Amino acid sequence: MEINWFTVIAQIVNFLILVWLLKRFLYKPVLKAVDERKKKIEARLEDAAMRKAEAKKDKDLFRQKNEDFDKERTAKMNLAQEDVNSEKERLFKKVRNESNALRSKFENSFKQRKQELTDSLKRKTKDEVFAIVGKTLSDLANANLEDQVIHVFIKKIDNLTEVEKSKFIHALNDKHNPVAIKSVFDLSASSKQKLEKAIGQFAEKQLDFNYKLEAELLSGIEIETASHQMSWNIESYLDSLSRDSITM
Repeated sequence: MEINWFTVIAQIVNFLILVWLLKRFLYKPVLKAVDERKKKIEARLEDAAMRKAEAKKDKDLFRQKNEDFDKERTAKMNLAQEDVNSEKERLFKKVRNESNALRSKFENSFKQRKQELTDSLKRKTKDEVFAIVGKTLSDLANANLEDQVIHVFIKKIDNLTEVEKSKFIHALNDKHNPVAIKSVFDLSASSKQKLEKAIGQFAEKQLDFNYKLEAELLSGIEIETASHQMSWNIESYLDSLSRDSITM
């Protein structure tokens, strides 16, 4: 088979022309379009990346603001709760103190009223007992009762403690004043002699005695100087009995 070189060369020339034409009018525009498309895509991707970065930044900033807001809200709520608790405790304490004060005032008032009623009843009872005993002893007073009173009183003088005796001696010798002897009934000469002898043993000088009747004494006798007083009577025993009954 014989090769037609003219045809072969013509086809080669045609092919080269076609390649040039394709490169000139088709490939370069396509490459240019592809390159421009690529650049646009890269620009969009870069813009998207930038927007994504900004969005992430805004998101982080928003999250940080939320965290700061939550912290601030929590701190304010804790502070408000502390204030509420403090105020509640203050009010509870105030109410408790007022309640305790009111209860204490009521208890004191109740105790005072009870004591007043008790004292009033005891004073009334004591006065009635005194009145009855006084009238009875007044009706029964005689020489025998007088002797017993003088005997008991002299016994009391003889049994003075050292301190009481010292005070009595000092009172008798302090000034030249008469010694007042008070009694509810007239003393006999014998009774006066016994008393003056019992008292005179403590005096360093001659004593003057002044006898007085004292209607308020309840069957008893009393010695009084300028600075000292000594007495014994039925009332003292009743007072002692009354005090003992009050403390019971």
